[in-house]
This record gives sequence, structure tokens and C-alpha cells, in this order.
Amino acid sequence: MSTGANNERNVSEPVTTPDQRPTPSQLVTALQREHDGWFAEIVEAYGEVTAVVPREHIGAVCAALKTGADSQFNFLADLCGVDRGVEEEPRFEVNYHLFSTTRHHRIRLKVLVTEADAHVPTVTGVWRTANWHERETFDLIGIIFDGHPDLRRILLPDDWQGHALRKDFPLRGYEPYSLK
Repeated sequence: MSTGANNERNVSEPVTTPDQRPTPSQLVTALQREHDGWFAEIVEAYGEVTAVVPREHIGAVCAALKTGADSQFNFLADLCGVDRGVEEEPRFEVNYHLFSTTRHHRIRLKVLVTEADAHVPTVTGVWRTANWHERETFDLIGIIFDGHPDLRRILLPDDWQGHALRKDFPLRGYEPYSLK
């Protein structure tokens, strides 16, 4: 069995597909060359490409990946928040899972944010479905999406206190919703 370190590789190495279409890692590397600062890190492991994007560039990166002739990531499969734990810094991440229905490529974008400044620009202008995904992430993790057209709770009651998927949330909840 191989370890994670053995499955990671530098994405600047050329990889070609049988039909000579660019791979997701080549697409991201090309964007990185064109736009300095769009990507903090690019990792390919286990056949998946993950690009860490500074939050101020997430809208531009998503728009470029959606409209690019070679990329055509026209489907936002998922957008979710992750609480890495109170001992981690930055504590939160927002993951964007993109899929190209024409090229059959997948890519993950990741934005890291601190607990003190858990704000990320919205991508609802790129994909309309981001509206619901961002509301869910706001409701359960507490990440605020700046510029969102209707950022309010979607799963929990309006008077719910806290964010239920944070790692420091009490297992039995806060009063009056406790299961005593």
C-alpha cells in the first residue's frame, strides 16, 4: 500500500491525455502563469487536483474556470465549509467541487479563512446554485459570504444560537433545544 507522500506530485510536470486535452492540473498551472497570486498552492494527490485560492480571488478563479474554452467547469457539484478545529489556524476552509460536464474533469478549490475574519466573497454570480450551498455553509459553520443576495439560515430555526457543525458546538445543543 502506498502512502500519501508517494501519491502526490508536482503539477508542473506535463501530463497528456490520449485525446491531447489539457488535464485539470495543466489548466490550473496555465491560469497560475497568467494570473500571479490566484493560487497559493496546487496539489495533485490520488488523481485529484486541489488548488488553494486566496479568498479575494475566488470569484475570478471560478469565472475563469467556468468560461475557459479548455476548462468549461460548468457545474458546481458542491460547496461546503469545514471546521478544522479550534487548535488549527486558519480554522475554517470552504471547498468548491467543480465538474466539467463536457470535458469530464473535476477540480477542488479551497479557501482558508480565520475564525476572526470568516468572510468569503460569494460566487452566486458564477453559479446560481451557489446560493443554497452558501446559505447551508453559513447556517451550519458560520462562514459569511459577502455579496450574497439572501444570506440567512436554511436548515436551522431562525432563533438557533451558534453553528451546529462547528467542532466546539455542544453535543446536546444549547437551551431551549437541549435533549436532556
